[in-house]
Amino acid sequence: MTEPTDETSAERPGPADLSGRLVREEARRAAVWLGMILAILAMIWLAQPILLIIGGLVFAVILDGGTRLLGRVLPIGRPWRLAIVTLAGFGFIAWTFYFAGTTLAEQAGALRAVVTAQSERAMEYLRTLGLISESGLSNLGNQLLGGVGRLTTALSTAVGVLTSSVLVLVIGIFIAIEPRLYDRGVAWMLPMERRSSFYEISDHVGYTLRRLMAGRILGMVVEGVGTWLMLLWGGVPMAALLGLLTGLLAFIPNIGAIVSGLLMVAVGFSAGTDAGIWAIATYLIVQTVDGYIIVPYVARRTVDLAPALVLAAQLVFGALFGFMGLLLADPIVAAIKTTLEDVSRRKAGESKDARAKG
Repeated sequence: MTEPTDETSAERPGPADLSGRLVREEARRAAVWLGMILAILAMIWLAQPILLIIGGLVFAVILDGGTRLLGRVLPIGRPWRLAIVTLAGFGFIAWTFYFAGTTLAEQAGALRAVVTAQSERAMEYLRTLGLISESGLSNLGNQLLGGVGRLTTALSTAVGVLTSSVLVLVIGIFIAIEPRLYDRGVAWMLPMERRSSFYEISDHVGYTLRRLMAGRILGMVVEGVGTWLMLLWGGVPMAALLGLLTGLLAFIPNIGAIVSGLLMVAVGFSAGTDAGIWAIATYLIVQTVDGYIIVPYVARRTVDLAPALVLAAQLVFGALFGFMGLLLADPIVAAIKTTLEDVSRRKAGESKDARAKG
């Protein structure tokens, strides 16, 4: 029998041999890193479909919240309550388009002309003060238009908007009909010992988003109706259109309020100094009510999101994913924060139990 040489005894398993423990550990680590890279690439390439699915989930949360709320006063089956809420929602959307198409069509054209004229007047005033030059003014306009174009690249056409909206509505309705079916489908991919935790976290995230969306809708109603009534009382032109736009833009925290405020002030000063001052007062009163009464009340009952965190998320999501990212930044951040808090709380409880047993 031949004695093994030093060279033979020094042989180690090769890359194709997974029998060695060290090789298996390295292969597992490599697989984890490769999986993370593929997940990041998938998130980049599939960002828009993923955001449409998230939008459908948010719409399903709104329908589910309305169905649960209706169940408190109308003791009928869930499918009937869901049908009532869905039909009421589509009825409101149809009325909004009808109202905007008949009553507000002329006001919309006038609003565009007023905003354009006021913007040119403001830029001219800045130029006379020497704050910007003619070339700087042109560059500023091009940068703003370019930024808006990048922000809305994914939904730049009417067909894209309509298609995306229909997909969000269909996904939301299907999920709202049988939400537990999709929860079980996700839980099926998890280990058995993790499924109960997933169901608890899923229920908590759903509860948080229902409260968040309820507060958002309440804020939209208060801002829209309040703006309309106060502008109408103060004699500001296009009060109905501005109230509708303010209510719709209230769904986007921070940025929506800034846009609606600029529109309101521009229209107010186009009708005179008194109307402009009244528009500023209206904006401050409505935003104060929403910011110091509605938002804190909702935050106490849901997840307390710092305004700076929400604004940063909106800027990042808007730059990365366009208008849908901007629109869904708030619920995404709320869902992530709720999930991380629940996971952290559960791990802390497990470690505490382990120390008590030890």
